[in-house]
Order: sequence, then structure tokens, then C-alpha cells
Amino acid sequence: MSADTSADLVLTGGAVHTVDPLRPCVTSVAVRGERIVAVGQDEVLDLIGPGTEVVDLHGRLLVPGFQDAHVHPVGAGVELGQCDLSGASGTDEYAARIRAYADAHPDRPWITGGGWSMEAFPGGTPERHLLDTVVPDRPVYLVNRDHHGAWANTRALDLAGITRDTPDPVDGRIERHPDGTPSGMLQEGAMELVAYLVPPVTPQEQLSGLLRAQSLLHSHGITAWQDALLGAHASTADPAPAYHRAASEGLLTARVRGALWWDRARGLEQIPELIARREEFTVGLLNAHTVKIMQDGIAENHTAAMLTPYLTSCGCVSDNSGISFIEPQELSAFVQRLDGEGFQVHFHALGDRAVREALDALEAALRANGPRGNRHHVAHLQVVDPEDIPRFRALGATATIQPLWAAHEPQMDELTIPFLGERRAARQYPFADLVASGASLAAGSDWPVSSPDPIAALHTAVNRRQRGSARPVFLPEQRIGLGTALTAYTAGSAYVNHLDDTGTIAPGKLADLAVLDRDIFSRPVEEIGLARVEQTFVGGRRVHHAADA
Repeated sequence: MSADTSADLVLTGGAVHTVDPLRPCVTSVAVRGERIVAVGQDEVLDLIGPGTEVVDLHGRLLVPGFQDAHVHPVGAGVELGQCDLSGASGTDEYAARIRAYADAHPDRPWITGGGWSMEAFPGGTPERHLLDTVVPDRPVYLVNRDHHGAWANTRALDLAGITRDTPDPVDGRIERHPDGTPSGMLQEGAMELVAYLVPPVTPQEQLSGLLRAQSLLHSHGITAWQDALLGAHASTADPAPAYHRAASEGLLTARVRGALWWDRARGLEQIPELIARREEFTVGLLNAHTVKIMQDGIAENHTAAMLTPYLTSCGCVSDNSGISFIEPQELSAFVQRLDGEGFQVHFHALGDRAVREALDALEAALRANGPRGNRHHVAHLQVVDPEDIPRFRALGATATIQPLWAAHEPQMDELTIPFLGERRAARQYPFADLVASGASLAAGSDWPVSSPDPIAALHTAVNRRQRGSARPVFLPEQRIGLGTALTAYTAGSAYVNHLDDTGTIAPGKLADLAVLDRDIFSRPVEEIGLARVEQTFVGGRRVHHAADA
């Protein structure tokens, strides 16, 4: 075998799930340069030459690199270096972590960070007085796990001038005590009332956050992602410059599709700016041809836009159906124009009204512009009206799911189901219905809202129960098969990311690969979540190798 025909890398001796319907299961893969040159059985071994690196899988599983279709790595990475409350078990641990962080950073004028969970507090709303006790001398501003609310102490509220007389913004809510005084919880657009005062992170802090996040994502087998918010929002600084610097300096080792933020306080006049940003932030492995539109909030704080009102704590019909951040007629006009300018539109839509408004806007754009191949997608899809399920396929819209949310857990059982009502609660995360309708699925984590681990997501999509949970299976009729879930997290996400040279293992494709420590297809589905990623390759280059592999 001559050096110019041998492979640079051969992976063999295990199961290879290619996600390629033409050749779904093989045992060996050869890579030359950044591309796959052969896929098959023992005949691939003929490409081994004196300079070939051979990875013996020892029965392990090789899959295409995972791709996260909706994630916020820079903000997540920055938060890991701030007051990180993720994974804490309750208010006592929150207080201890906040106090420890404040003591360790006496020179910081603000205590910032996040990751706390709503279910740790009665009604999902924490009180400022706990923060006042822990940090009495400095303002504190901590976003919650889903980043649709923030917890502030009295010092922060006073600096912002928020009192009982401060009106709620049109796109948010100030939680209040019975006498009208602010409680310390700010929902959705109300976060901005304090966020603008928070000192911005530095460019170096953002770059460090990106690199920290990239390393973590690679350790989970993720080779590409769509960043769902390039722009400034709430207390989050625009991550686009950090991506640009990393891409320009060769520090970016993942393939990234960036979704430029649509400012809902503005209109069509921002499109020329978005076009300019698209050009500026498309460099190297970074592509910014997507626009993100957040159409509603979340169900836990009753801001997800629903077709019918939420229930109250006593089970009565309320006067609140959530918030549509953009009026439907305007939304259609915006999407039609963005589609015509060649942008992919990435919607945030949890409630059934928001999902319908997004689909209506896509239908109007299709009618006006014809098929443009922009591969629009709608993310989250917590509640979908049955009439709208078949519209995804009809409109060519991809359903981008967050599988980890489709399970019984405290936020679901205590803060969501009682306020949705039985009928609507039974329509949550209808993965199987979408698949049966012929809809295309992509998958993502929305990290730092939930874990970035794709294997945990696969486990929940297949079992509708998080690994280790003793809670009942959540809407078992909506379980999907492991092959379908893996396809969503690889080829499906590659499709919405416009990365057609990735997502499957086939000759000519880029060698974006992940090695798992076991063959999850040969074991009980209840054990999917036990698997771990041992190696990750992007373009044939190893970007992660577990220390114990």
C-alpha cells in the first residue's frame, strides 16, 4: 500500500451505525485527510499503511458526530466561570454556593451567574430576602436554568428603581408580594429592567467561555451545533465576536451555525443590519445565515403562548393565555422578508398558539416566495395542537426537539401539568406523532437550560423517562425508537445546520465521528443513558479522548 493511497485513520473492530440507509451497519471506516474514504467490513483494512493510525473499537460503537440544533455554548461556558448553581439540590445549597462565590470574589461589584431551578421555590418564584441575607452589600442577579427569569436581591432592584409602582413591561412580568412590592423574581422582558445594569463580560471572558464550552461539548461527542442566539439579550452579551475571533484564530474546532437574534422591539428596519452581520460573522467554521425569532416564553411561568388560558392553582380557568412576543400579522411579514433574503428562520415556540403562529408565518412565506431551500425549523414544541402536526411535513419545516424535557420531573409535575389541564398536558412533546406524520426531526439540548449530553437525550427520547428516575413513564405513546432519535441528533441536525457533508458515515463525507464505550443498539433501552463518549473526531482530527479510554 503506497502512502498516497493508504488511509490516515482506520476505525475497526466494533459496530458502526452509519445513519446511512444505503449501508446502515458496518464494522470498519477509513479516513484520509478530513474525509471518509471507505466504509465496510474487513476489506477496509486493505487501506492500512505504515502511517495509518488504527483505532481498535473492541466492540464499541462508532456513530456520526452528534450535532446540537439549539444550544447556547458561550453563555453556558461563561456561567460555568461565574456563580454556578446548576446541579444544586435546593435553597440551602443555593445559599451556600452564592455565599462561597461572593466570599471568593470580594472585588466583583455584582454577583452574577445562574442555573437555579424553579421547582426549588414555592410557585417557582424565589424571594429577594434570601439573597439579601447571603449578600447584603452588593447587587445580585442570577438567571434561572431556563434563562426566562432572573432572581435579584433588594440592592439590585433598588439600583434599577423597581418599586411597587413600576409597571410590568409588555413582554414580561415583575413578580410581587400581595402589597405590590417586588418579590425579587423577574420574568421574561422584565429581566431587562435590571440586566442593563449588570457589568458586561469582557471579550476575553467570552472567548474563554466559548473554549470551555467547546471542550465540554466535544467530550459529549458533539462536533457541530447551532448557537440559538447571536446577539445581546437580557444580561447575555453578544457571543458573535467571540466566535469570530475563535474562527479567525483557528481556535474553533466545531462547525457552528449561528442564529442572529431578531430584536422583537424593532421591525423590518433591522434586516439590513442582519444581512451585514451575516457577512461579517461567516468565516471559517462559523456560518451566520440563520435568524432566531423567540415567539413566546415558557410554560412554567405561564408565558408560553397557548390557544386557551392556563388554569389557576385551584384548577379554574385563568385570564392568561401566555405571550406572543410578535403579533402574528407582523410575524408573517418578517418571516416572508427573511426567507426572501435567504435566511433560515429558527423559531422558539413552546405553546400551541406560538407553534401555530410560526407555522402560519412559514406558510405565508412559502406562498409568497415559493420553496427557497432555507430549511426553517421550529424548536421546543412543548404543546402542539393535533391539527398542526401534519403541517410540519407539508411546509417543509423541521421539528427541533429537546428530548430531555419529555419526562416527569419536578418542573413538569409541579409547575406545568397542573396549570395546563389534563387534555393539553397530554399533548406535550409529541415526538412519535411528528414522526408518524412524516415530519423531519432535529434535536438539541438548549444547554445551559438542560444538560448538553446527547446520550442522556437519546435515553429520554426512547424511554420518556430520565435515567435513574423512579417516576412514571411520561406519555409512553410518544416514545420513539433509538435509530430515529440518533438520526435526529445527527443527520437531522446536520440538515438544519446546512452541513450536508456531515451527519452520516459514508464515503466522501467529512469524518466527524464519535466513539461510544458500548453498543447501545445491542443492549436494553433502559441502559442507553449509561453509555459515555470515549473519542470525538472533527474532520478526522481527534478533539476529545477520554482519559480512561
